[in-house]
Amino acid sequence: MLQRKFDQIVKAVFPNATDAKDTSVRYMGRMQDEYGLDVSKVLMATSLCSDDINVPSTTFFNVLFGPFIMGGLGGIPFAGQTGMTAFAHHIPDDGSAFIFYGPHIGITLEGETGRMYRPRQDNPGNSCGALMLALDRFRKNDNYSPQVHDDDYQQMTLEKSLLPYREEILAADNQEVAITEATYKIIDQKIHQYINDTKKEFHGDHVALLGGIIINTDYGLDDYFAVRNFEVINLKEL
Repeated sequence: MLQRKFDQIVKAVFPNATDAKDTSVRYMGRMQDEYGLDVSKVLMATSLCSDDINVPSTTFFNVLFGPFIMGGLGGIPFAGQTGMTAFAHHIPDDGSAFIFYGPHIGITLEGETGRMYRPRQDNPGNSCGALMLALDRFRKNDNYSPQVHDDDYQQMTLEKSLLPYREEILAADNQEVAITEATYKIIDQKIHQYINDTKKEFHGDHVALLGGIIINTDYGLDDYFAVRNFEVINLKEL
């Protein structure tokens, strides 16, 4: 009953979102049936937020090798070209690569976005915390300019990456969703850039990509995933 209620709430904000576990099964099937990839020889990398809440979201983690973790706060692939090169070198012989990426956002049963009830907590908290912090800073200071420094490198870099989207985010009807969508664009661009830059390093000819937004619901209920991109890249054609 509660899952059905969440289904209505989530799809009012993300109409194409589907159960995250069902989504993972579907796209593993597509990789195998439509593209001929042997899922027993697929190494997965993730560019997801460091947030612990994202770990159980899908069944990818139970089936595929890995994950090789590229993402940091917000899901930005902070591992960079070096990380992509290392991942490329770890692919099984005659195998393929798969990268699962994107930001996440919570939603409560009351329909509040950017918030969720975490395990064993009575009150809701931010999700994604890093993105909601960035949004709060953008709202409070029209001239806010994040200064990247070693003590908070990932958060400051995330906020600097989002600066070009600041006006668009603050003009949106749902700012929490807008900053999440902007972060997806940043992650997607960087993933494609790093693949192109390291294409000669890959052990294997194909890289499957599944990008989108993880929607966190209440503890104990299935999360959702709103797909924004699915493709299988033939590295020989890049």
